[in-house]
Amino acid sequence: MKRRQFLQVTASALPATLGLDLISCAPAAVKREWGIQLFTIPQLISQDFSGTLKKLSTYGYKELEFFGPYPFSDKRTIERWVGLAEQMGITRNAFYGYEVAEVKKMLADHGLTSPSVHLDIYTMRSNMTEALKNLSVLEVRYVAIPALIDEPIDTADHFKRLAEEFNTFGKQMKDYGMQFVFHNHGYEHALRDGEVPMDILLTQTDPDVVAFELDIFWMQAAGASPIDYLKKYSGRFKLMHVKDAEENVRFSGDGTTPDQWMEVFPKMADPGTGVFDIKGIIEAGIQSGTEHFLLEHDLTPDPETTLKNSIQYLSTIA
Repeated sequence: MKRRQFLQVTASALPATLGLDLISCAPAAVKREWGIQLFTIPQLISQDFSGTLKKLSTYGYKELEFFGPYPFSDKRTIERWVGLAEQMGITRNAFYGYEVAEVKKMLADHGLTSPSVHLDIYTMRSNMTEALKNLSVLEVRYVAIPALIDEPIDTADHFKRLAEEFNTFGKQMKDYGMQFVFHNHGYEHALRDGEVPMDILLTQTDPDVVAFELDIFWMQAAGASPIDYLKKYSGRFKLMHVKDAEENVRFSGDGTTPDQWMEVFPKMADPGTGVFDIKGIIEAGIQSGTEHFLLEHDLTPDPETTLKNSIQYLSTIA
């Protein structure tokens, strides 16, 4: 696989993903439930799904966010994932050899839920009904696009058309008790025709059917402030990917190409071990109405350390 292809496939799979789980906007005395985006530990989850669920539950995680592709994913998504999966040692796609009803039971057996998943835009366009029928079995509430790959995003009008399409997706999902979610990846902050695309998406989508997942790392790599956005658009960011950075990160360009993402990839760190104000951002999220906080250290090189240290740190914020 050529490097460009590798970067594109990697980008399409990024759930852009870490997580903690839901914390109600109740008083601080309420115990928070932290979650995890499974792209943090893709090899573990594909090699031993049941054993990894048990491990996550034992550590104290309560929520999972799946990443695709799934049996119902668009053929293009499944095909472009093959090469990357081989390179990463991922032997099975979600749901790792199990029927969705079996997954639901396995989660329940370990005291886990999956309030959100990542789903690519191709599948939303080509196979939405089948996807939602399957995801409803898991009682998913939020369905997020992790990144925009091969989408025209060069002008403000491109983002305005996407906002219209996101509203349409959201209306389809509402019939299944779900909400469409857009996950930021950094390029939404590069000016287009004098406008900030992230603001276009936030102001031109319907809050009743469209929510947002704030990825701390990618927003700061674009030079934007998570706390400022949480304050400015209170109630819109229902989910948060919690990850840290070894040092302050910025894209070398406008953040629109996968190679720029990969340049800063090695700077990701477990929450509480880097330079970001994780506690302050989470507290701002709680005040803003964020419901689910998900650990995501994409493809962590040390899964056991990341799982253990992250939940220990996050538990101190509760």
